[in-house]
Amino acid sequence: MSSIIVRDGYDRMGDRFESWAAEIRDDPRDEWRADLCSRLAAGARVLELGCGRGRDTCVLAERFAVTAVDCSPKMLEHARRKAPRATFLNSDFTSLDLDDDSFDAVASFYVFNHVPRGQLAPLLRAIHDWLVPGGLLLTAFGTSDTEAWTGEWLGVPMFFSSFPPERNSQLAREAGFDILRDELVTFTEPEGEATFHWILARSI
Repeated sequence: MSSIIVRDGYDRMGDRFESWAAEIRDDPRDEWRADLCSRLAAGARVLELGCGRGRDTCVLAERFAVTAVDCSPKMLEHARRKAPRATFLNSDFTSLDLDDDSFDAVASFYVFNHVPRGQLAPLLRAIHDWLVPGGLLLTAFGTSDTEAWTGEWLGVPMFFSSFPPERNSQLAREAGFDILRDELVTFTEPEGEATFHWILARSI
């Protein structure tokens, strides 16, 4: 049910999301994405979970073989135009069935806080399986202790869920990751300050 709320919300949101995102100040995503890219060889196989309108996809696809996944067909329309060299999948990434050892890195930008808390552990284990040994995971988790929240966001119904940071780190380690960077970063969204928990980790 939560995945349907997220899918339909982003389908209905249209350009409102782009306008909202343009007002964010001091977003750290470019620096974290650059760190990931610096650790990968050209042509590396990168899986992006929740690619949205393709802001990060187009940058990643300049150097890597990118497979980008999103549940919203409308968002994927924009992403395909921005990153025509990438491969796109319209799917709920929590139910993906991918081959083991098929990617060198997995990246997800501000999407894991749409994943129900009970699905985070199996998702991280699946990501570990999809990665080659030593493969990299980059993601931003939510930071609040929120079992499940459904309400209006940017004019549409939306779902959010998250653990406190220490639990996020624990789940990553339990899934078989060695954490390379683990930081709380606060920046300014149109509504005010927002804090996300960024993790860059290596599969072991």
